[in-house]
Amino acid sequence: MGKILEVQNLHVSFKTFGGNVQAVRGVSVDLYKGETLAIVGESGCGKSVTFQSVMRLIPEPPGSIDSGSIFYKNKDLSKLSDKQMRKIRGKDISMIFQDPMTALNPTLTVGDQITEGLIEHNSMSKRAACKLAVNMLELVGIPDPDTRLNQYPHQFSGGMRQRIVIAMALVCQPEILIADEPTTALDVTIQAQILELFKEVQEKTGVSIILITHDLGVVAQAADRIAVMYAGKIVETGGRRDIFYSPQHPYTKGLLHSVPRLDLDDQELVPIHGTPPDLFSPPLGCPFAARCNEAMEVCTKIYPYRTQLSDGHHVECWLQDERAKQLQSGRV
Repeated sequence: MGKILEVQNLHVSFKTFGGNVQAVRGVSVDLYKGETLAIVGESGCGKSVTFQSVMRLIPEPPGSIDSGSIFYKNKDLSKLSDKQMRKIRGKDISMIFQDPMTALNPTLTVGDQITEGLIEHNSMSKRAACKLAVNMLELVGIPDPDTRLNQYPHQFSGGMRQRIVIAMALVCQPEILIADEPTTALDVTIQAQILELFKEVQEKTGVSIILITHDLGVVAQAADRIAVMYAGKIVETGGRRDIFYSPQHPYTKGLLHSVPRLDLDDQELVPIHGTPPDLFSPPLGCPFAARCNEAMEVCTKIYPYRTQLSDGHHVECWLQDERAKQLQSGRV
């Protein structure tokens, strides 16, 4: 599989009255053609900000991309003007936002909202755009699409609105689809339907999907590769089997231990104690050290190197690095 998106050492911050919030701190991640990459981590770890930066949707100011690069088709998106980015958004890279209830304009019909991108990017006539919009509603499982095209968002259920948002994102046949918490507001039955829909659409169109979520159940069903984020950094990356069956970072293990499992009768959930670090002044060492039961003195002073455990499985943790043995002078 060829690489379609490459984020290199991305730093994003927000200027506030209280200081500079370092929301994303050196994120590097790749996306390959036809794969589903999941970005997981607790709320506030920088997942959404990272990929809103890829779309160049963070407000500037107060937000700013301080350094790093975002390569798509040999173009650095971080250097493009807003006019140039408008040609890419929706057409080449689309995004499904967190809440389908607020992502749709209540004053416009569903048809107007789906066809807008086709008319803007593909210079299609209204008639041709409507015909394609009907096909797209049928693809995402909306019954009687000809009639539904002329209805307003309030006439649809939450699950149907989520499908409409997906149709809007896919109608221009983008190469990359960024789905930000696409199943959060839905019940488990609708969640399963949406995940199945992603699989069907990916098989038919070959779209590459970035799935942003904190729900490891969703990740287990949908992802090919997983990147675990904490405090603005990616601390572990690997295939689905690597992360679920052989996690190496204590934070990844903590996430897995805090999720209930139906196959264990006497399972005891183990919470991750403490709170994430203050990103006004992030720690010099590993940001998880203060919450980690296995932390060493070196963890609080020096950020760990990236260690390659196997092909495609990387972790940034001193516990996996031989150099820690030379730097360690005692347990914290």
